[in-house]
Amino acid sequence: MTGNPPPATDDPAPEPPAGDSTDPAPAARGRRRGRPPRTESAGTRDRILAAAREEFSARGYEKTSVRGIAKAAGVDSALVHHYFGTKEQVFEAAVEVAFAPALNAPHAVADGPLEGVGERLTRFVLGVWDNPTTRAPLLAILRSAVNNETAAAVFRRLVAAQLLRRVAAQLDLPDAELRAELAAAQIVGTAMMRYVIRLEPLASADLEQIIARVAPVVQGHLTAP
Repeated sequence: MTGNPPPATDDPAPEPPAGDSTDPAPAARGRRRGRPPRTESAGTRDRILAAAREEFSARGYEKTSVRGIAKAAGVDSALVHHYFGTKEQVFEAAVEVAFAPALNAPHAVADGPLEGVGERLTRFVLGVWDNPTTRAPLLAILRSAVNNETAAAVFRRLVAAQLLRRVAAQLDLPDAELRAELAAAQIVGTAMMRYVIRLEPLASADLEQIIARVAPVVQGHLTAP
């Protein structure tokens, strides 16, 4: 006598226990959108800022977009927003980086007697402009600031807060902020005429000759009665 075959069954295969699923979707769904991976290069932020300076310089503030900055930097737009936020905040960060060399100007004011402050400040600021490495980022940002009020407001805010007020604090004289602004106007105006407009013979004049002519005027703005 032969045994009967086991009865056929339509029961489905047992489901794996909870937590053993190999479906990667939950992890992907749980990842916050726009957050860069932890392995993101430490140089990404600097690359975005460099691209931003180039974009603002070439296109101006109004025609520059976060998407265009991201494309130039080779990253996703979400990464630009993650590091900086809005376009205005990207511009502000780019200004800070470009202007960083000039932020040591207050030390030039403080490093010595007031009698020579005009020469020290003039030499320092024009030296920043005369160096091609430090001049290029400044030019890129200034072109946007000159042509757009939003960009100009960002530039004024940073320059006033991080440079002019610090210079004024070193003077300890009446109307110190106005004195610092007039001195800055004299030096920056000279720099614009020499390095941006390139008006001759100023553009080709020896730097020491320019310092000798401009420094006494700056000294007068800073310390004259």
